[in-house]
Amino acid sequence: MNNASSTADDILACARTLIIAGGYNGFSYADIADVVGIRKPSIHHHFASKVDLVRTLVSRYREEAQAGLAALERNISDPGEQLKSYVAYWEACIKDTTAPFCVCALLASELPILPEEVALEVRAHFRSLASWLTSVLERGKRQGRLQLAGTARVEAEGFMASVHGAMLSARAYGDPKMFGTITRPLLDRLSTRH
Repeated sequence: MNNASSTADDILACARTLIIAGGYNGFSYADIADVVGIRKPSIHHHFASKVDLVRTLVSRYREEAQAGLAALERNISDPGEQLKSYVAYWEACIKDTTAPFCVCALLASELPILPEEVALEVRAHFRSLASWLTSVLERGKRQGRLQLAGTARVEAEGFMASVHGAMLSARAYGDPKMFGTITRPLLDRLSTRH
């Protein structure tokens, strides 16, 4: 069982890397088989179809993201510091290329061509992240630690779009520093301590 679980995890990790590199249609089971060192039927044993594979990948990604946000909530009480830590996580990932892009952001750019099962998971990720950001911004405003130009929900959507856009800009320019160039003014604008 443990070996089967390990193989499934290897398949998912490979699929994640391939999606980040080339999107949903940028890989096949043959690509995964070559990288993981297994035969295509073995992949079908774990994931009957590419839709099942990517839906599972996004579902797990959402669980990881929710666990990460919950850890932020537990370990950092200041809402502004939570936002800084969230941005710092992505900045570090982009600089060391461990996870240079949010897999859901990449898949969101492909929503018109994604199977509905995958699209539902991607949309759920964005709703969950927006909800968390909204709660952080509301709490920060209530505590006088963050200043908002609009409603917390609108600010959350803008924040989320800016962070994902900064990932895209860093990739487009081939310059990880571009991420911080875009996100620092965003954090500064929200801070009550200018």
